[in-house]
Amino acid sequence: QPKVDVRSGRMVGAEALLRWKHPELGQVSPAEFIPVAESSGMILPIGEWVLRTATRQLQEWMQAGYGLTMAVNLSLVQFRQADLVQRIGAILDEADLPAHYLELELTEGVAMTDPEGAIAIMDKLHQRGILLSIDDFGTGYSSLSYLKRFKVYKVKIDQTFVRDITTDPDDEAITATVITMAHSLGLDVIAEGVETPEQLDYLREQKCDEVQGNLISPPLDPER
Repeated sequence: QPKVDVRSGRMVGAEALLRWKHPELGQVSPAEFIPVAESSGMILPIGEWVLRTATRQLQEWMQAGYGLTMAVNLSLVQFRQADLVQRIGAILDEADLPAHYLELELTEGVAMTDPEGAIAIMDKLHQRGILLSIDDFGTGYSSLSYLKRFKVYKVKIDQTFVRDITTDPDDEAITATVITMAHSLGLDVIAEGVETPEQLDYLREQKCDEVQGNLISPPLDPER
């Protein structure tokens, strides 16, 4: 799914989203198959395949002249791998991709399960040059004292807040506050689930940096 810079309207990145088209079951929602993959341990080979596929795709786009970042979500099971940094480094080397074109999205839940451990892993990923962001910001239990220690450069406003920002004063206030707070910490902000021009106008007024959502484009196959 494309990510667009609010000020310029340019596509600046993409998020790799996993979809499963089953020959008998049809389209299986990630909400159904990701929890099963996590509980069975299958998320590890799946996650590695996603990273490898996403980095190769990004290398193809770069060779075609498109300078984009690619965001990939990391689950808690993946994040806890002892050799995570080495695995991701090897995948980047395979794709011959500079590390700063890969963005790893971590949910608040992943980061806050073991904050001190998360900080140590984030530090290593950051040293490798990989971009880090917090996904679904505001829906978990982030402590601001930890947020400033996490080596992240961006937070993502969850679509549950974006959905009603033009009709719900609370969601409006939360969104504005997150943007102001993030900017004061030197972080970029992206809003997901943007579906109406009114939502985009409000986010532009609040100086949100990037947006993604069906108003811009639904998730697409790489060719499209």
